[in-house]
Amino acid sequence: MANSIMLLKLSIIISVISIGLLALYGADIAVVMGSDNHDGFLPLNDMQRGVGLGVPAIILPIIAFFISLKQPSKKLGGLIIVSGVLILIGGIAMVGTPAPEGVERNPLMLFAPAIFQIVLGAIKIKKS
Repeated sequence: MANSIMLLKLSIIISVISIGLLALYGADIAVVMGSDNHDGFLPLNDMQRGVGLGVPAIILPIIAFFISLKQPSKKLGGLIIVSGVLILIGGIAMVGTPAPEGVERNPLMLFAPAIFQIVLGAIKIKKS
């Protein structure tokens, strides 16, 4: 029992980290969009930002769902959904802006994991 509670707490922490990464990613992109020289407050280019902040933010909630698979938690389900919604918002914003020179964007690469996260969050809530 104590082990399952620890796994659930770890899952919640992982999900909160994911949301924090997404907020940091979005804030840096907002600075880039408003900057004349296209520099954010983080010393990262587009690829580094995506790999360093975006990929973990996509993977962490999925890991959180599966390590706490048997524990019911509406809170965790809600956090996973929030993460998915933030990714969807970022994807919609990405579609609405021109890609940097030499960068090819594929919105499906964002929408599919975001929808998957939202579904996992809904499953977690429904089973709680």
